[in-house]
Amino acid sequence: MQNGQHQSGQGQNGQGQEAVEFGPELETKVAEIISRYPKKKSAIMPALYMAQEHIGWLTDAAIEWVAEKVEESPAHVRSVATFYTMYYKKPVGQYHLQICRTLSCMLCGARDLTAYIKDRLTVDAQVITEDGLWSFEEVECLGSCGSAPMIQINDVFFENLSVESLGSLMDKIAKEKPDLRYSAKKETLGEGMPEAPRSQAWNAEMVKFNKS
Repeated sequence: MQNGQHQSGQGQNGQGQEAVEFGPELETKVAEIISRYPKKKSAIMPALYMAQEHIGWLTDAAIEWVAEKVEESPAHVRSVATFYTMYYKKPVGQYHLQICRTLSCMLCGARDLTAYIKDRLTVDAQVITEDGLWSFEEVECLGSCGSAPMIQINDVFFENLSVESLGSLMDKIAKEKPDLRYSAKKETLGEGMPEAPRSQAWNAEMVKFNKS
């Protein structure tokens, strides 16, 4: 592996993977991130985000690149990537919906949300729609139990959903194409949808804080 280029053949999902070039800008950024920590391995998570942002998902080449930068084994880096749902192990659509299916969300209607998404998109979980716009999967607790049921779309929480409000939300996203991604390179979250808080739970806490 030289000059930031990693060649990978068949990935763990059986998908062919071409060589990926991680350019000097990304190399510089990940080196700067690593320099913030006393141990290089502490930078695994932000480095994974940068690789994912660059490629779109975490290929074998991405895992190997991060492992090389933080001086850890690819197996260790992969174990981190597979633990967290915000890291994609397969290609995803432009907007990837993660439906929380754990207790609070399940009791408040998550199954109805999943059924609606399946019926609307006519694809199975972790399959990208033909137009490349959508994909979805069910995940375990996303930590927003007080605002169930909720869905994470890319890197933004949408909470207290119903089938009707989810349908309106997806219509609006399809029309406006808002930026709902976290950029590891810029270390900022996309502008999102001006009329919708990035998290209703977070927004409520900010209201309480500002009143105190």
